[in-house]
Amino acid sequence: MLDLWHTGIFTRIIQETPNTRRFWIRIPGLEQFDFKAGQFVTLDLPIHEKKNKRWRSYSIASAPNGTNEIELVIVLLEGGLGTNYLFNEIKEGSEVLLRGPQGVFTLPETLERDVFLICTGTGIAPFRSMVNHMLATETPHPDIYILFGTRTKKDLLYFEEMNGLQEKLERFHYLPTLSREPWEGRTGYVHDIYEELLADRRPAHFYLCGWKAMIDEAKQRITALGYDRKSIHQELYG
Repeated sequence: MLDLWHTGIFTRIIQETPNTRRFWIRIPGLEQFDFKAGQFVTLDLPIHEKKNKRWRSYSIASAPNGTNEIELVIVLLEGGLGTNYLFNEIKEGSEVLLRGPQGVFTLPETLERDVFLICTGTGIAPFRSMVNHMLATETPHPDIYILFGTRTKKDLLYFEEMNGLQEKLERFHYLPTLSREPWEGRTGYVHDIYEELLADRRPAHFYLCGWKAMIDEAKQRITALGYDRKSIHQELYG
């Protein structure tokens, strides 16, 4: 499956925040698109002559559901050839070549330690897949935290859904924080939240997804708390 390219069809596109869109892609050649929550697909976009300059990878934001349709959530990058193509040229009904699933940014089958899913921006995509999969499969789990950092309230992806999941999924905690706007929730950066929660130095797994600066700082701070680098897993964006 890894090296196979499939034709996908964009079935639905929704503007989620001012600069992000949700894209649903169906793969008609497959009855079922099998993947693990946390994996990604690679799109081959007609933006360059060289193959490796046409490829763009995006985490799957939907949970495995036995169908041949997946959801991606993509942010428009200023000057980004790939995202400009997706935002300006792709319509419902457009076709795309895609490869996958790929990646090992997945949860272990058995969770014995609390899990901290730390993200910025569209880095929430694989974590949304993970927690919805846990809910659908009734996976036994300890405390699961999504720590989501963004600038303003209008940038909060899946805000209502994540809030609602706290009531449906036992021991799931959604902790968004805004760095540029006062609101009813937390303000500042994600780092303050996990440092506060981990004052007790409880056993934990860490999954980091987002921009390099956030990931680098998180790795430094988490190891400074005394955690082993082996307990930290990352998926880098940009």
